[in-house]
Amino acid sequence: QVHLVESGGGLVQAGDSLTLSCAASGGSFSTYIMGWFRQAPGKERDFVAAISWSGSSADYADSVKGRFTISGDIRKNIVYLQMNNLKPEDTAVYFCAADTRSGLSISRTSNEYDYWGPGTQVTVSS
Repeated sequence: QVHLVESGGGLVQAGDSLTLSCAASGGSFSTYIMGWFRQAPGKERDFVAAISWSGSSADYADSVKGRFTISGDIRKNIVYLQMNNLKPEDTAVYFCAADTRSGLSISRTSNEYDYWGPGTQVTVSS
């Protein structure tokens, strides 16, 4: 059973940086797509970024491209989301997710991800 736990959320000011971590266990993560999604109050869960360790590729939502960086430590089974120049509109609960079925193809669709962490709150004040 795949288990994901996020950490690193908090309250920051606009322009600050924050790094989220996702500790993963129970699976063969070198073959998975690992993604980050976020959900603001009253809104749908949106794609933020994803990484394919097996294909060494990454994808980002246009809203975070150039500010956020996804990376991973395959030996520790940890996925990171480095967030720079944070904006109030980045405020949301951030979820880590694993797609164990798509192989090399990175999907931006939450339905393609079959395991989820409980989420961590990120609040950016103006």
